[in-house]
Amino acid sequence: MAALPVYRWRLAPDGLATYRQLRSRGLRPGGQPVVAQLERPRRRRGPLVAYLYRIDLARPVRPMTPAKWAALAKANAARRLCPQCRRDAGYVIPTCLGMCVTCADAPALAA
Repeated sequence: MAALPVYRWRLAPDGLATYRQLRSRGLRPGGQPVVAQLERPRRRRGPLVAYLYRIDLARPVRPMTPAKWAALAKANAARRLCPQCRRDAGYVIPTCLGMCVTCADAPALAA
């Protein structure tokens, strides 16, 4: 495999974009290989790396189907369900607590 060309931050040639830049234009890489690499230097750690894709080979993002929307809604509802009291908390349960804030604060309030 040949080495990828590496460009510095903000110096990539026109016609190339990162995954996020493609996504903001409503595009996806569409199976094309990575063409180049973008590096953003940092002070105390290694550089941040982003891969670049050709815009002209990118394809439109596939639309969400009703089944995908239903699956996403079900997954988000599961993230709001408290495993302790089995109620919908109305917000995403914090992973650090593992339960809704009301259930987490109950032992402290009882004391």
